[in-house]
Amino acid sequence: MAWHVTLYNVLTTINNVLLILIGIPFILQFLYMFLFWLPKKTFKKSEVKKRICVVIPAHNEEDVIGETVRRLFERQNYPKELFDVYVIAHNCTDRTAQIAEAAGAKVLVLDDPDPKRHIVSYALKFGYESILATGIPYDFSIRLDADNHINDDFFSLMNDAFCAGVRIARPYESALNMTQNQFTRACGLYYTFDSRFSSRVRERLHMDAHVNGPGSMTDMEIIRRIGGYDTVSIVEDTEFNIKRMLEGERCHFVEDAVVYEDLPSSFRDTMNRNKRIAAGNARLLFRFTPRMCWNSIKQLRFSFIEQILTYAFIFICLLLCTWLPAYYIYAVSYLGAMGIFTAADAAAVGLSGPGLWQLLTIVGICLGALFLVAGICQGLLLVLLDYKKMGAKRRRELLSGAFLFPAFTVVYCITMTFGLFSKPKWVKINRNTGTGH
Repeated sequence: MAWHVTLYNVLTTINNVLLILIGIPFILQFLYMFLFWLPKKTFKKSEVKKRICVVIPAHNEEDVIGETVRRLFERQNYPKELFDVYVIAHNCTDRTAQIAEAAGAKVLVLDDPDPKRHIVSYALKFGYESILATGIPYDFSIRLDADNHINDDFFSLMNDAFCAGVRIARPYESALNMTQNQFTRACGLYYTFDSRFSSRVRERLHMDAHVNGPGSMTDMEIIRRIGGYDTVSIVEDTEFNIKRMLEGERCHFVEDAVVYEDLPSSFRDTMNRNKRIAAGNARLLFRFTPRMCWNSIKQLRFSFIEQILTYAFIFICLLLCTWLPAYYIYAVSYLGAMGIFTAADAAAVGLSGPGLWQLLTIVGICLGALFLVAGICQGLLLVLLDYKKMGAKRRRELLSGAFLFPAFTVVYCITMTFGLFSKPKWVKINRNTGTGH
C-alpha cells in the first residue's frame, strides 16, 4: 500500500476518534435544549430576613460604579438595615472609591504594586478577609461586578433560597445591552443559553449549577470556615465553585433572581472576555480533572463529569479552529487530486473513508444540521421563551440575533482558541453606559 494511502487512513482514523470525543459534550447541550419544557425550581417565600454583604471588586470603574451601588439601595425590596455594600477599589487610578462611597458603599482600598496580583481574585481575597475582620455576623454574601444591575427582588429571592437550605447559588444571567446592536443580540442569546436551558435542567435533575459568574450567593459560614477566599486564579469564580463541590457542597440555581451584565458589543470585547475564560478554565481542567473524576465515583455525583464535559468545549473550540478545517481541506484536496469520487473508488485503492462526493455530502449535512438545530432553532426558542428577561419588550427585537446565532458561535470558537494561548490581565473594560433595567 502506498505511503500516501496509509497516511490518509491514519489521519481519517484520528479524525473519527476526535469527532466522537467532540460529539459527547454536544449531546449534553442538545439534551438541555430539548428539555426546555421542564418547570423552573422555586423556593418557598421566607418571612425570616437574613443579613447580607454585597461584595463588588472594581478596577477603574468610575463610569458605572455609582449607578450600580445606588440602585441596590434605592430599588431592592429588602430591609436596608440588613445589607451592606462593599466595593474593593483595586489599584484604581480614577475616582472609583470616592464615587462608590458617595453612593453609600463601604469602600476597601487595595493598592498592590505586584503586577502578578492585578487580577480580581486578589481583590476578592482582600475584600472577604476585611469583611471577616469587622466581626459583623453576615449570613450570606452576594458577589457582583461593578457594572451589574439586579432585579428588584434579587436579595429576597436569594434569601428564600438560603432559608430553604441553599448554601451556594447562581442567578439567571442576562444582559444590560442585549438590544444595543446585532452583535450583542447574538452574543446575549449565546450566554443566556446556560441560564435558561442548561442551569434549569441541572437544577431539575439534581445536578450542580455552574456558579461562575456575577450574582453568586455564598453562605458566609463557608467563607469563615476557609478563612476568606481561597482562590487566586484568573477564573476565581469557577475555581471556588469546584473546590466547594469537592468538599461536598451542592450548588444551586435561583432562576427568578436575575443579574444583568454588560455583554461584549464587538469582536474585540469578546476576545478580551474569552482570554480570561479560556486560559483560566483550561488550567483548572488540567489541575482538577483527576480529583473531579475520583469524586464523581466517591460521591456518586455525575455533576463532576458534566462540568468536565462542559468546560471541555474550550479544547473543542481549538479542534474546530485547527484540526477539523485542516483535515477536511487535506481530505478534499487528496481525494480530488487522486480522482477518488465514490466509495467504490476509495475501496479500490485501500482507503478507509468515503469518496469525495460522499465526504462533501456528509460534511454539508452535518454543518447544516448544526447551524439549523444547534444554532438558529436554539436562538429562536430562547427568544420565544425568555425575551422579557433579556431586556426586550417584543420578541421581534431579538429575532435577528437568533439568525446570527451561528455566526456568533464561530466568533466564540475563534476567540476561545486565541484565549487558550494568552495571558489575560484585569484591565478596564469598555462599558456601554446608559443602558439598564
